[in-house]
Amino acid sequence: MSISDFQPLDSGLVPRFAGVPTFMRLPVAQPDAVEVAIVGVPFDGGTTNRPGARHGPREIRNQSSMVRRVHHATGISPFDLVRTGDCGDAPVNPLDLDDSLEKLRAFYAGVRAAGAVPLSVGGDHLISLPVLRGIAAGGPLGLIQFDAHSDTYDSFFGTSRYNHGTPFRRAIEEGLVDPKRFVQIGLRGAISDAGNYDFAKAAGVRMVFIEELRARGVADVMAEARAIVGEAPAYVTFDIDVLDPAYAPGTGTPEIGGVTTFEAQQLVRELRGVQIAGADLVEVSPPFDAGGLTALTGATLLFELLCVIAEGVAARREARAAAPALA
Repeated sequence: MSISDFQPLDSGLVPRFAGVPTFMRLPVAQPDAVEVAIVGVPFDGGTTNRPGARHGPREIRNQSSMVRRVHHATGISPFDLVRTGDCGDAPVNPLDLDDSLEKLRAFYAGVRAAGAVPLSVGGDHLISLPVLRGIAAGGPLGLIQFDAHSDTYDSFFGTSRYNHGTPFRRAIEEGLVDPKRFVQIGLRGAISDAGNYDFAKAAGVRMVFIEELRARGVADVMAEARAIVGEAPAYVTFDIDVLDPAYAPGTGTPEIGGVTTFEAQQLVRELRGVQIAGADLVEVSPPFDAGGLTALTGATLLFELLCVIAEGVAARREARAAAPALA
């Protein structure tokens, strides 16, 4: 199948409020038919306080009907670069966290085997762990995390080692992520214990707090982030709570003093050139949203991520095609 078979519905022919809701109005597809697989992960079994992120994928699908074809600043038209489809929702078990983690791992291992780059929509931030388990079979990945929180804590409530505050500690411990190629951007907010950041610091994770981001600016910080992950494959995770709740109130753990929506767009655009093996956007909680604002923001940032991923996938495809001719 060609790229022409994976185009969004034309809003001049089918109104944005009509038709079956899919991500960016794309056709439903299987991972082995596409180069970029957009996947919903309706799971918030790792949430410790305000639930609702399980409803994020459905509402982001609705709001993504506003996505158009061409990026206004970069000129990238992702739908003309790569085969992209809505690959449905990954399987979860809302009554069994361990079963959900295994189902998600197996699903994403299948996406990797199909050769597609997964672009996932959560769901709480715990979903990043099984995604990484599924796609990091070739060795540890670099990681760029946009987030108000480090999510490298050890446990909650004494025994819970798997929740939305622990995924990246587990990922480091399991060898899924190289902590020396791991940068966190936008961190802020009071912490519950003075040692909350000790593990990440000791492991070598580069932590950029919001004050440093504001002092240095997006371009400078992201230049460092690109240097940290280097040219090897990396994962990108975008927690919507990196945004100030004035822009994204619909999330489980809001923290004031965050980035603006425009800064968020700039941060994602500065990912150009990173070899992205997969990405996710998480923690949109529609029950706490106002007028669909957070879900719309999430859908728009999903498009920003798709643009940089599509550009990279197309460039690597062209490089592979040219390699035999150069040999």
